[in-house]
Amino acid sequence: MLTVSDATLHYGAAQALRGVSLDVEKGKITCVLGRNGVGKTSLMRAIVGHHHLSGGTISFEGKTLDRSAAYDRARSGIAFVPQGREIFPLLTVRENLETGYAPLKRGERTIPDHVFSLFPVLKEMLSRRGGDLSGGQQQQLAIGRGLVTRPKLLVLDEPTEGIQPSIIKDIGRAITYLRDTFGLTILLVEQYLDFCRELADHVAIMDRGQVVYAGDPAGLDDPEIRRHLML
Repeated sequence: MLTVSDATLHYGAAQALRGVSLDVEKGKITCVLGRNGVGKTSLMRAIVGHHHLSGGTISFEGKTLDRSAAYDRARSGIAFVPQGREIFPLLTVRENLETGYAPLKRGERTIPDHVFSLFPVLKEMLSRRGGDLSGGQQQQLAIGRGLVTRPKLLVLDEPTEGIQPSIIKDIGRAITYLRDTFGLTILLVEQYLDFCRELADHVAIMDRGQVVYAGDPAGLDDPEIRRHLML
């Protein structure tokens, strides 16, 4: 569904991605792992159009994205839940969810029922301001906002960062449910190894701007592979 081929990315003189290639299969969960600063977030932001590649290509459903804008990628079915959540703290939960209407046609501008079945707390707090929610509730709101766009591909950048264990389990169940029930394709960046091992169909490990392993999650038990995740 999504193919990244020989991607390079620079920030001025600094190179963040060095010939990265990655395949994300339709209806599967792909997890990208790696230490801080190895290029994971840069790769996600390149995929959703926040940064343009210096070289290489990204294609989605057979169409090369080239230098298409982020809003065009959202309209094509790519939703992004960024690291740090980036919800609107002064808007209500309902208003935050409704910001997901932007790429939708007028007749599609509703909040899907499964957003509230996955995250019941959002329904209970529709009139509360986003900034009044806990960190875990804000993460659920950010994911819910992404789901409002009716994505074909959901990109999650460290969804468990700073979240209490009970909410991590809720998020894990939600991700699995979306794959198994709706066939949603999910690409996530994660540092929580056990979370990825439990959820992922495929994993990729990045180190120094490159993919150094791509394959079955069982490979994470190989000490030679795991060394790329050590501090």
